[in-house]
Amino acid sequence: MSAYYDEDGITIYHGDCREVLEWLEADVVVTDPPYGMGLRSSRGGAFGESAIEGDDDCAVRNHVLRMWEPKPALMFGRWSVPRPPATRMVLTWDKGEHVGMGDLATPWKPNTEEVYVIGTGFAGHRGSSVLRYHAIAGTVGQAARGDRFHPTEKPVDLMRDLIGKCPQGVIADPFMGSGTTLRAAADLGRRAIGVEFREDYCEIAARRLAQGVLAL
Repeated sequence: MSAYYDEDGITIYHGDCREVLEWLEADVVVTDPPYGMGLRSSRGGAFGESAIEGDDDCAVRNHVLRMWEPKPALMFGRWSVPRPPATRMVLTWDKGEHVGMGDLATPWKPNTEEVYVIGTGFAGHRGSSVLRYHAIAGTVGQAARGDRFHPTEKPVDLMRDLIGKCPQGVIADPFMGSGTTLRAAADLGRRAIGVEFREDYCEIAARRLAQGVLAL
């Protein structure tokens, strides 16, 4: 398997992370996997139905965790989906005034996500387990993409915060999407490996990385 992108300590592979195994050489995983949410947007728009490959159940996520254990990982998830068995702590990402509608039968918006801490070796300033970073502007069903590259994209500053407390060594994102984890790792001077099933997202990630280090 040849790398799709390889420059300045950041490597992207196009393929299925269950078959492209170079990411297993890393030291810590930071990823937002498909975890059984069955994401769909009935509104069409720039991202179409916004379906995520393998997102109808937890099988892909759990398979990758078995491949990775017992090394450390930070992994996004949702309250309605079973947490990874090895979870030792749960962080809460507070998105601010989230633009999604959620369950209209309740008077609350779905403006949080969970981040699962797996394994050991995390360090740094001991702060709150609630991470307050505004979500990327725009909804997955709107006509234009807004500031999004990907329907479930995370803010770069959130990912820098998480990676900044990860163990030393190489960061891996086996479900890379549009490359936010790799972009954040590059900003922090960390080596990183990403794997992505869709080639169009590999192209987007490569372009983002080619822009150079963002201002912190």
